[in-house]
Amino acid sequence: MHRTTRSPMMQPLVNSGMGVAPFFKVTVFEQEHFQGKCQEFTSECCNIHECGLDIIRSIRGQQFILERGEYPHWDAYSGSLSYHVERLMSLRPIYCASHMSSRMMIFERENFMGRSVELCDDYPSLQAMGWSMPEVGSMHVQCGAFVCYQYPGYRGQQYIMECERHSGDYQHWKNWGSHCQTPQIQSIRRIQH
Repeated sequence: MHRTTRSPMMQPLVNSGMGVAPFFKVTVFEQEHFQGKCQEFTSECCNIHECGLDIIRSIRGQQFILERGEYPHWDAYSGSLSYHVERLMSLRPIYCASHMSSRMMIFERENFMGRSVELCDDYPSLQAMGWSMPEVGSMHVQCGAFVCYQYPGYRGQQYIMECERHSGDYQHWKNWGSHCQTPQIQSIRRIQH
């Protein structure tokens, strides 16, 4: 038996830099190929167990840091990553600007010190665009949201940087996420709606 549950609809958030947040919807399934118990979310879920799910093995919608689409098996959303993820335990929407508006500054050292560069495009290799170091000390996201990757070619650990989180200020690499182990960032791309 397939049970579908819908989480309550969240009112669109108004934020200073980007207007109304885009509509967020993701449908998750306990089994691969969109089988088993499923649930549709229209707002953040910090713990899937609190929503009556034990495991998520397939996804419809926008998930991880991937663009909108269908992911019938967990390999489809984690297979290209340097780390392997068989369990999805939480989810949330990412509020992003149009590609034309996305801007961020990266700095050599923590606390926005040292050489800096403004980014407003996708960069598969920071070194190829003139950034001489494999690390970034700090970042300030002025508008939009970006995914920063540990290695060139959008590979390795992924970190989401948003202007709506931490006021866009990431003063130290330890602010990039609880899973962050290194300040190594070698490619960056804008998140599309």
